[in-house]
Amino acid sequence: MSDDIKKLREATGAGVMECKKAFDDAKGDFDKAVAIINERGLVRAESKASRTAGAGMLKSYIHNGRVGVLLQIHAETDFVLKSDPFQELANDVAMHIAAMNPESVEALLAQPFVKNDSITISDLIKGTTAKVGENIKVERFCRYEV
Repeated sequence: MSDDIKKLREATGAGVMECKKAFDDAKGDFDKAVAIINERGLVRAESKASRTAGAGMLKSYIHNGRVGVLLQIHAETDFVLKSDPFQELANDVAMHIAAMNPESVEALLAQPFVKNDSITISDLIKGTTAKVGENIKVERFCRYEV
């Protein structure tokens, strides 16, 4: 495996063959290859949106002992629930809820992500869906503040 393909794979989480094809399509341009993989991943994420996300978990987040969040988030399998990309997503979404105090799941999904305001929470979830290959759904959350 070439160093470029390995680097692309580490940056995107995509498979070797997908990285090779993206490099070929981008004519060796790394940034273009990343964009191609992300675009294809988002298309795949959209196609998975109708699948049932039956495995769920609760993620808690406490900020400075003053703000607490309990998030119920689902994927299709327990295997994905335990994966690093899913765990990172759950933590980021819970932290975002603590910081931004959305009124509902719909409002949460539309908000710009607190760590990167160029994407929404919905985009963040779609990106993780593309990485893990399963539908992900924020079911509900509650936020407490003292």
